[in-house]
Amino acid sequence: MEVTAAPGGFIRLVLLPGMDGTGELFEPLAQAMGRRGAIDVLRYPGTEPLGYDELERLVRAQLPAGQPFVLLGESFSGPLAISIAAAPPPGLRGLILCCSFARRPGPGLALLRGGLLELSMKFLHSGLMRRPMRRMLLGRFATPRLAALLQGSLRQVSTAVMTRRMKEVQRVNVVDKLARVRVPAMYLQAMEDRIVPDQAARTIQRALSGLRIVRLEGPHGLLQATPIAAGNAIDNFCRELGSSEPAIP
Repeated sequence: MEVTAAPGGFIRLVLLPGMDGTGELFEPLAQAMGRRGAIDVLRYPGTEPLGYDELERLVRAQLPAGQPFVLLGESFSGPLAISIAAAPPPGLRGLILCCSFARRPGPGLALLRGGLLELSMKFLHSGLMRRPMRRMLLGRFATPRLAALLQGSLRQVSTAVMTRRMKEVQRVNVVDKLARVRVPAMYLQAMEDRIVPDQAARTIQRALSGLRIVRLEGPHGLLQATPIAAGNAIDNFCRELGSSEPAIP
């Protein structure tokens, strides 16, 4: 876990990474937010093919003890963040979901099943996948720096791990858990997301009526492509929660 210190009194922000699990793709966001808040970046093993249940146990063991925090789940980690917020640890003050989902997003990812999924994962680290991955995740917001950051993070993750995570996404459904979320929640929605459709946010909002949806111009890799706008939304949300009461387990 990578920890960035901050001035006293500001609520801590815990970041759960997307499908790569490295946490390195949070670099643009961390730089944009500067020292406005304390940031903990959690990382998932790159060689152990763990499912959502195993990852939840790993995450819970690393959450801040004895201090308030906001939990942000990016993309793949959204269901993890929802599960944790539904049975909150002491100190949890808020939940942020970024370009994420409570059940399998479609139609794009729904096509990657069976042999097609296995085949696509075999080419994960090849040059053949660089352009399609860049197009899906960054779209017109891609830059050489972001493309290099993306490829660098993917190289650290084995194909077995990525295959397992994709399969977990295909069968995940934590919609029922949303009714047990008692902390304030915000959803950051990318207006040019090619992976997670708008319906994903609406599904969450139907079960979590108090959900605040913030729509920002950008691709699925919203925190990477538009870190200043995303960082401002996160900063405002965290500041509003600075004096709120923690969740009741």
